[in-house]
Amino acid sequence: MDLADLNPATLMRQTLLGMSRNDTLRDALERAPITRDVVTRFIGGATAQDALAVATELVDTRRLVTVDYLGEDTVDPQMATDTRDAYLELLSVLSEAGLTQGGTVEVSLKLSALGQALGRDGNKIALENARAICQAAANAGTTVTLDMEDHTTTDPTLLVLHELRKDWPWVGAVLQSYLYRTEQDCRDLAYEGSRVRLCKGAYKQPESVAYPDKQDVDRSYVRCLKILMEGEGYPMLATHDPRLIEIATVLADKAQRAPESFEFQMLHGIRPDEQLRLAASGAQMRVYVPYGDEWYGYLMRRMAERPANLGFFLRGLATKG
Repeated sequence: MDLADLNPATLMRQTLLGMSRNDTLRDALERAPITRDVVTRFIGGATAQDALAVATELVDTRRLVTVDYLGEDTVDPQMATDTRDAYLELLSVLSEAGLTQGGTVEVSLKLSALGQALGRDGNKIALENARAICQAAANAGTTVTLDMEDHTTTDPTLLVLHELRKDWPWVGAVLQSYLYRTEQDCRDLAYEGSRVRLCKGAYKQPESVAYPDKQDVDRSYVRCLKILMEGEGYPMLATHDPRLIEIATVLADKAQRAPESFEFQMLHGIRPDEQLRLAASGAQMRVYVPYGDEWYGYLMRRMAERPANLGFFLRGLATKG
């Protein structure tokens, strides 16, 4: 596709996604004097104790939480083990603070961080690490959700999900509405007890597998949303879009769903007033809180999802650096 054929929003999104993979730019920004109030709008700190503090504040305002340890660039088994151990420490800290019972605070996992990309044994390594985390979550009285990454990992991730659900049927799945396949995946996973987070998707994908146009992604989201709301599972609706939130509310009413039978999810630092409004209305409102030193790629993808966030980040660099 020629750059002249791209609208400004699409061009900005693709530029930001490219920046997320630019190691030179990453090194420069990580060395820049970015103060805590810039990064922590989106990141829950560097340590498990930092994540605990953020989670406690959110729970105190009637919001649920899912915590993600940032560490996708796993290049050897030891790094995968270190990520597993970080989750075990996190669950221990959250449990000791009394935040995990009933799934009030749960964790989200990226299988790439647990070793999925490590050659022929990658899926096995990731599965075994995920098993250890799921057992720790079960001991703490909470749940785990498997994040979805680029389209090449969709089938391997769903296979790991299937294996984990044999022992822990509450393990959550994530589906991305920008993929053509997702409507069928929603049908396959909309069964009783199945927790499914529906998001739009944040990775750059070829047009052979994903809708290139934002309006088509939104339409797909609504179709998928309808399938999940009419199914027997537990939909987790990851969106900041006011129109999609309204549509979700209407579809939930039409399906005669009780407020506790589904939830909304938003990213830490995005539309906090709307998060509070939904929580105060009696809706289940969960906040996705990433933490850890590997914040750069995550932050760039958040900018790509919602380029207006870039203005906040750049203003922070200009005024706080």
